[in-house]
Amino acid sequence: MSARSDRNVSLKGQAAATADHRRAASPRTEYGQAAVPKTERGQAAAKKTARRGDRWIRPFFKQYRGALILALLLGVLTYVFACALMFNSGYLISRAAEAPGNIVAIFVPVALVRIFGVGKPILQYAERLVSHSWILRMTSSLRLKLYNALERDAIFFKQRFRTGDVLGLLAEDIGHIQNLYLRSIFPLIIAWVLTLLLVVCLGFFSLWFALAMLFMLSVIVLLVPLVSALRQGARQARRKAMKNQLYEQLTDNVLGVADWIIAGRSDEYTQTYRASEDALRAVDAKLHRTSRNRDLLLQALYAAIVVALLAWAALLFGGSYGGASNWIAAFVLGFFPLIEVFAPLPKAAIEMNSYRDSIDRLGELPDEEEESRGSAERPEPPLTLAIKGLAFRYSATSRYVLQDIDLTLEPGEKLALLGRSGSGKSTLAALIRGDLSPVKGTVELGGVATCELGDEITDYIGVVQQQSYLFNATLAENLRIGNQQASDEELWEVLERVGLGTLARRLPAGLDTLVDEAGLRFSGGEHHRIALARVLLSKVPLILLDEPTVGLDPASEQRLLDTIAQTLRDKTVILITHHLQGVASLDRVIFLEDGSLKLSGSPAELAHSSAFYQKLLAFDAGSAG
Repeated sequence: MSARSDRNVSLKGQAAATADHRRAASPRTEYGQAAVPKTERGQAAAKKTARRGDRWIRPFFKQYRGALILALLLGVLTYVFACALMFNSGYLISRAAEAPGNIVAIFVPVALVRIFGVGKPILQYAERLVSHSWILRMTSSLRLKLYNALERDAIFFKQRFRTGDVLGLLAEDIGHIQNLYLRSIFPLIIAWVLTLLLVVCLGFFSLWFALAMLFMLSVIVLLVPLVSALRQGARQARRKAMKNQLYEQLTDNVLGVADWIIAGRSDEYTQTYRASEDALRAVDAKLHRTSRNRDLLLQALYAAIVVALLAWAALLFGGSYGGASNWIAAFVLGFFPLIEVFAPLPKAAIEMNSYRDSIDRLGELPDEEEESRGSAERPEPPLTLAIKGLAFRYSATSRYVLQDIDLTLEPGEKLALLGRSGSGKSTLAALIRGDLSPVKGTVELGGVATCELGDEITDYIGVVQQQSYLFNATLAENLRIGNQQASDEELWEVLERVGLGTLARRLPAGLDTLVDEAGLRFSGGEHHRIALARVLLSKVPLILLDEPTVGLDPASEQRLLDTIAQTLRDKTVILITHHLQGVASLDRVIFLEDGSLKLSGSPAELAHSSAFYQKLLAFDAGSAG
């Protein structure tokens, strides 16, 4: 856990010095409590609540409601025209087979066939155009929203989602949302509307047959999809879960493929993955087998309806509407286009489960509105850092990483934060930076909670991390990451302050010298000094030094610490370190152990009165020696 936290804080330290790469802080709720309930009932309740408060899908209904209504209307009209075309064609064919009579009796059906024949493909094309335009606009906005969340909350995703989860969100879930409307919601609504229209039309001719048709169509439109969803839903949900697991397994093993090969177990990895694929194919086979049986039942129901229509038309229209044969053909042929509407409904109902799971997965992500913080209040000088009753854990079931932390840091005060690996140093730093939100207690800068500052946190807190990255750009461009508006004079001034002025003047083009990729032109100590220069250019009042001397030899380490002490005289400083070199010049030392403050005081006081601190000094001196 400590290694992950260290990497996260290091990553955020780079963002702190980069005004162009700001991001909003992580959610204010405790990780895991909302997203990982302890029981299945709790998970179901959480998902239901997330769907009721969905801010990922529902907003697009309102935004594109005009196109949505138009698409549904065009879909209904398309099949109305299709049924009318077949109805008139059946009547026309039967009527034309009789002895010539009134020309109007033939001319009107011919005209209607032409109207409906031309209108049906036009309406169908318009419906496809509008519906796909609507869904593509919605999903493109949804993808943009997801990409923004991924970029803005990189730490949040690394702590809560694995790479395979993110791959599943990008590759599967957005596509499922698209299919949810095109293959499920649209067909269901259109089928229900057409069923009601058919029943109403039949009611004008025969109320009892309209009710009988309502019953038979309800079996097709409601009962069969419902039974299919109940019977196949568990398998479909299992298939979706297995496919998500395959994404996770694939990405995990691809990232570690070198270790599989080195261990000589690449064949075992391949066999494991193939076994997972075989299990998925077995579930697919069961789904397909049940689907074939269901389709056979539906074909029998369609045949029963056609027979019923034949019998009803023959009984009702045999003598009063100019010959039974004309209307038998009309009513029977008029029903056939509806089969195209009803056929996808069972599959659509089954797939609703996987679509709902995709909505749930998206619902677990932070929403832009939830993350747009920092506009209500700004800290005002003096910027005292106050930590009161702080407690934090990463999930509802994990242990507390920090407990009962109380700390006040006055403006200009210099603090050393010590502790073993896993003691909570990096987590405390992340809470101070606002990357995490306390489970209990508060972390406030100038009276404002740091987790509420969002992007504005980089106006107040700068970070020099363990490994500062130098981009393949000029030295000036690398320095201006801390302040884009900095002039050349300010760059030279800050380089002098961090002890790099002479070096910069020896470069071939001075500030315009191209820095090699990853800063290979500079040593480790020079990397740290450039990172310090970036922070100084940002002119923030509080500097968080996250083990800035890691990887340096003792002489370079001491020189860097001397530079830090000299250049940050007027700043509030928090130095996270694993040993005591340079700590004597600071105002206060605190030591974290198992998430709690073990000791706190000035270096001189602790060296005189604390046996534990004296042991640390002796151990550190021995290590240095």
